[in-house]
Amino acid sequence: MNNRIVALVGMCGAGKSVVCEMFESAGWQKVYFGGVTMEELEKAGLEKNEKNEREVRERLRREYGSAAFAILLKPKIKQKLEKSNVVLDGLYSWSEYKCLKDEFGDTLEVLAVVTDRAIRYSRLAKRAVRPLTADEASSRDWAEIEKLEKGGPISIADHYVLNNGDIEVVRAEVEKIIGK
Repeated sequence: MNNRIVALVGMCGAGKSVVCEMFESAGWQKVYFGGVTMEELEKAGLEKNEKNEREVRERLRREYGSAAFAILLKPKIKQKLEKSNVVLDGLYSWSEYKCLKDEFGDTLEVLAVVTDRAIRYSRLAKRAVRPLTADEASSRDWAEIEKLEKGGPISIADHYVLNNGDIEVVRAEVEKIIGK
C-alpha cells in the first residue's frame, strides 16, 4: 500500500491543529509548516508574536520564493513518507501547493478546515499559546490572503470539514478521510 499525504489548510483559528491531532492519533506522521517560522524566530532571538512571525514568513518567501515552506520541508516530507502516511499541518500558499503537487502528484490531497470568522476570532482570543486580539486576527487574515496566497489551496481542496463547534462531527468527517 502506498502512503498518503494530506495537507491541512485553513485560516488561523479554524482548527487545523485539532484536526492534525486526529491524524496523528491514527498513526500519521506530522510535518508542521509553522515550525519553520518558530525555528527562525529562535535562531534570531526574536519574541514569538504576530508581528515577528509575519516578518519571518514574508522574509522566507522573499528569499526562497512563494513556495518557501514547501521547498524547505520537502526533504522532511519525503523522509517521513517512506515510513508512514504524512499529515502537513498548515500548508499556506498556492505556490507551496503547486510545488508539492508537482513532487508528490496524487499522493497529495488537501483538506480544508473551515470555520466562521467570528468563531475563529473567539478561539484565537482564548488560546493559551500566542493569543490574538480581533484586530490582530483580522490583520493576519488580510496579510495571509493578500501576501501569502492562502486562498488558493483552500478553494481547490479535495475535502472540506466544517469546524464550527461540534468536535464529534469533525472527528467523524476526519475519520472518513483517514479511512479512504
